[in-house]
Amino acid sequence: MQDAASRLKTLFEQALGAPLPVRLRAWDGSEAGPPEAPALVVRNRRALRRLLWKPGELGLARAWVAGDLGVEGDLYAVLDLMADQVWERGEDARGLTEALRDPEVRAAVRGLLKLAGPAVLVPPEPPREEIRGSRHRHTRRSDRRAVSHHYDVGNDFYEIVLGPSMVYSCAYWPAPEGHPESHPESHPDSTLEAAQRDKLDLICRKLGLRPGQRLLDVGCGWGSMAVYAAREYSVGVVGITLSQEQAAYARKRVAEEGLADRIEIRVQDYRDVTDGPYDAVSSIGMAEHVGADRYLEYAEALYALLTPGGRLLNHQISRRPQHDEGSYSLDGFIDAYVFPDGELAPIGTTVTQLERAGFEVRDVESIREHYALTLRRWVANLEADWAYAVRLTSPGRARVWRLYMAACALAFERNRIGVNQVLAVRTPESGDSGMPLRSRTWN
Repeated sequence: MQDAASRLKTLFEQALGAPLPVRLRAWDGSEAGPPEAPALVVRNRRALRRLLWKPGELGLARAWVAGDLGVEGDLYAVLDLMADQVWERGEDARGLTEALRDPEVRAAVRGLLKLAGPAVLVPPEPPREEIRGSRHRHTRRSDRRAVSHHYDVGNDFYEIVLGPSMVYSCAYWPAPEGHPESHPESHPDSTLEAAQRDKLDLICRKLGLRPGQRLLDVGCGWGSMAVYAAREYSVGVVGITLSQEQAAYARKRVAEEGLADRIEIRVQDYRDVTDGPYDAVSSIGMAEHVGADRYLEYAEALYALLTPGGRLLNHQISRRPQHDEGSYSLDGFIDAYVFPDGELAPIGTTVTQLERAGFEVRDVESIREHYALTLRRWVANLEADWAYAVRLTSPGRARVWRLYMAACALAFERNRIGVNQVLAVRTPESGDSGMPLRSRTWN
C-alpha cells in the first residue's frame, strides 16, 4: 500500500505531466520526491480535503492560508521550482481532467479519498481571510469594499511590512557597481526608505512640480507622496483614498509635519473629484483597482481635472499580453485573498486608453526589476517581525502576505508581470506641451 506522500506525488506528477520538483512530506510522516529539494509539507487530512474539493490553485491557497500546507526550507526556492512546471511548460502541462483518464491517477485519487476519511464528503469552510470579488463591476460601493479588504488590515501591520517610508509601491533603487540591477542580492547598503524617497522625488521631477502648483494624488495611501511633494517642492496637495485607516494615518502625518495648510486628505472616489483644475496628477499603484471596463472613464476623469499643459504620472503594474485577451482571468489566490476585483492590463493597452482620453504620452519607463527588489525587502521585514505581525492581524493574514509578496517578487524577476511609469500631458490645441526637448532631464 502506498503512503500519503507517494499517492500525492503520483497525482501531482500525472496532473503536471512532469516530475515533481519539490519534496513532499505528509502528515503521516511519509516523504516522496527529491531528497535534497525543499519540502512542501501537507500537515493534515484537512489539507487533502481542500485539495480534493478544489484541486486547482484556490484549494492550494486555502490550504496555505489555513496553515494546512506549509514549506520547509526556502519559500522562494519552492515557488521557483513549482513555477518551472507551470510557467515554463505552458500548454505542455496536463490538465486535471485529462490526468484523471489515467488509471494510475484514478487509483491515487481513490487512495487519497480513503486517507481523507468520511469527512471528505463535507467541503471545508474557506479561511475567514477569504473574500469573493464582485465580478469586476467596479461600482463605488464595490471598490470601497475591495480597497477596505486590502488596506484596512491595520496601519501597524503595514508599518512592519513597508518600513518607515510607508510607501506601498515599488521603490527606485540605485544600480550598484558590479551588480546587474535585477540581482536579488544586490543593493546590500541601500535602504528601502532611501529607495522609496528616490522614487517619490523621481515622480515629482517627472511632473515638473514648482512652488504654488496644485497636485492631485489619486490613491494617496498613507500620505507619503503628498507630504514629500508639499515639503520638498512647495506645492498644494489634495490626496484621495477610499481607505478610512489610510486617511486617518495620512492626516496625522500631515499635522505632525506642520503641512496642514498645504495638504488636504480626503476619503473620496476619483469619480467624485470636481475641484479642478490641477497642475499635476500622480496615480501611484492605484490604477490596478480601476478595472478594464472603467479605465477609459478613469483616464477621462483625470484628463478633465488637469489644466492645459498639466501632467499625469501613472505608475501601474502591467501583465504580459495574452493570445486571446478575452480569455484572461485574474489569479484566483490574489482575487480571493489580496486584491479583490483587481485587474492588470498590458502596457500597450494602458497607453492606448490614455491617448483615447486625450493625453499625449511623452514617456514610458519600465522599472520591473525595482519591484522585485522591493518585494524581497518587504518579505524580509515581515519575516523579521513575524510574531508581532501575526498578533496584529491573524496567522492566516500574515501567511497571505508572505506568499503573495514572495510569489510576486519571482513574477517580476521572470518578466511575468511588469511595472511602468507613464508620463502623459494634457497638451493644449496650440501643441505646446511644456515639455523640454530632452524629456529625461529628471535622470
